[in-house]
Amino acid sequence: MTDDVNEATESSTRDRLLKEYATDEIAVEWEPRLCFHSQNCIRSLPKVFDESRRPWVKVDAASADEVGAAVAQCPSGALRTRRIGVSVARRQQTPEVRASPNGPLLVSAGVRILDAEGKVLYEGEKAALCRCGGSADKPFCDGTHKTNGFRG
Repeated sequence: MTDDVNEATESSTRDRLLKEYATDEIAVEWEPRLCFHSQNCIRSLPKVFDESRRPWVKVDAASADEVGAAVAQCPSGALRTRRIGVSVARRQQTPEVRASPNGPLLVSAGVRILDAEGKVLYEGEKAALCRCGGSADKPFCDGTHKTNGFRG
């Protein structure tokens, strides 16, 4: 494993911040603006994902397979993994939009979100879209539904 395994690299564009946490086997990418704090990652693998620690992702605390399985539980696409040195063929899935109980619309299987002018806001495999109307990061869910009384 690399010496700087816990160091996060950051790149930002106008509207995007992406943090990466990596070992020589796997990289975990986190895009905070997409996260609505479901905490599936923390419940799934707390030795790797700990919101009270900085950096909050300690990717070398578990095997690459365990990390990959935990990240797969992220409903918003805010967490993603990539295996170092391995190319993965994209599998064809049927796009799906599902309303979560009292929460966001969960979109999966190839997501491309455009603004009113047609500019791409996000492309990825998953996204969580606000349906309570309270998100400060529209069209993405930021977790506001947990505090504004939204039911749906």
